[in-house]
Amino acid sequence: MLKRTLIKFVASSLIAASIVPAAHAQKAVKSGYADVNGLSYYYEITGAGEPILLLHGGLFSISMYGQIRAELAKSRQVIAVDLHGHGRTALGGRQISLIDQGADMARLVRSLGHRQVDVVGHSMGGGIAFQFAAQNPAMVRRLVLISTPFSNSGFYPELLPQQAQLGAAAAPMMKETPMYQSYVAVAPKPEDFPKLLDRMGAYMRAPYDWSPDVSKLTMSVMLVYGDGDMFRPEHEVRFYQLLGGGLKDAGWGRENMSRNRLAILPDVTHYDMISSPRLVPTIMPFLEGNSSSQGAD
Repeated sequence: MLKRTLIKFVASSLIAASIVPAAHAQKAVKSGYADVNGLSYYYEITGAGEPILLLHGGLFSISMYGQIRAELAKSRQVIAVDLHGHGRTALGGRQISLIDQGADMARLVRSLGHRQVDVVGHSMGGGIAFQFAAQNPAMVRRLVLISTPFSNSGFYPELLPQQAQLGAAAAPMMKETPMYQSYVAVAPKPEDFPKLLDRMGAYMRAPYDWSPDVSKLTMSVMLVYGDGDMFRPEHEVRFYQLLGGGLKDAGWGRENMSRNRLAILPDVTHYDMISSPRLVPTIMPFLEGNSSSQGAD
């Protein structure tokens, strides 16, 4: 029963997000592979302007982010990466580690000729974005973490045993999910899908608490959640407080206003976050350095 619940949990998280309308499809200006720390990361670049590194969620791929990429690319260069074992990036022999992939992203960005980028990460991609920024704060101008916790204690308790069940045994039951179908369509070795589930399960079962690392995020940070997200609201608020926000009234002249931001999108869950029409209009003013009150912060 628990495994069946898990399959519903994983499948539902992909159905809303992975079906990208053809209208949002956009031809890449450049695509290729970057060899980093024993992995060959696939990336696509769309648009023009100041660069944004876009990192997808676990068991997703860049092909599932067509809507976000198209909107961001209207005014910015978007560097989208298939993360370790996802999409066109092979699984290889390494374990799934967000800390290691954070280091990998720094090397990938440098290999593309950039000294600094904005970073937008969703879910697992948000964790990798967190680590990239904490390890290399000078390389990140602005950081947007979408549906991202700083500790696994942030999940609602009932979700942890469901996530812990993820493994190769679930592969046959996921054959009809958009996640599996998108994986086998582009993966270098489609037969690695059960191995990917095993390694993702191992990553999900490992406890972590990055609260000591929040202070390393010296750039401006925006946190975005849905009001129906998979994280406890008090965890979301605590993350904002660790960043220095939400500790006092901003004041008549905004003299106590934090440079960081917290957004809770209404009528949005973790599973349909990336298809929400509210997402890009929420994060774009922050990425452009605009304040609703003063025009720029």
